[in-house]
Amino acid sequence: DRLMTEEIHLILLDVMMPKLNGLSALMKIREKNNIPIIILSAKTEESDKVLGLSMGADDYVTKPYNTQELMARVKSQLRRYFALGAARVQEDGNQLRNGGLILDRNTKELTVDGQPVRLTATEYKILELLMSHPGYVFSAEEIYTQVWQEQAYGVENTVMVHIRRIREKIEITPKNPKYLKVVWGIGYKIEKIK
Repeated sequence: DRLMTEEIHLILLDVMMPKLNGLSALMKIREKNNIPIIILSAKTEESDKVLGLSMGADDYVTKPYNTQELMARVKSQLRRYFALGAARVQEDGNQLRNGGLILDRNTKELTVDGQPVRLTATEYKILELLMSHPGYVFSAEEIYTQVWQEQAYGVENTVMVHIRRIREKIEITPKNPKYLKVVWGIGYKIEKIK
């Protein structure tokens, strides 16, 4: 029921649940939804893993698990999910729209609440990346790698400066942003706004 009413981007599913078997839940979810599903299970037999994956799970992690590895797997699944366009912002031809933001990919122009806003080439690339994946949190390293097309080493300050400049251009109150948000300790995202 919650899948129909809430915006969910990934499910961590335990196979052994009290009311509904996890594999049964997996099949029900797959009937209507293609969001990433990672099974967490104490069942470590190869046949259990094969069954879970063949029934539609995107990944299978056995307990006990390493939290850092699980988070890496979650980020990987979300990256793939958003890259394939499952949760993209409304696209109108070559325009990305989110609330009062309209980014035109042909002219490389941005309007905010109908007013044109000038962006540098780097600011445009960062904003295009974030607007193409609303709600997805990109780390500073991911933004740097995507925009600069180089390996990212100690790039937090570089990305932070560009994010601050973009905020100053698109936000009414940059210190209390509506669109471009920081997720502390993780990265940056564009809030999905209708």
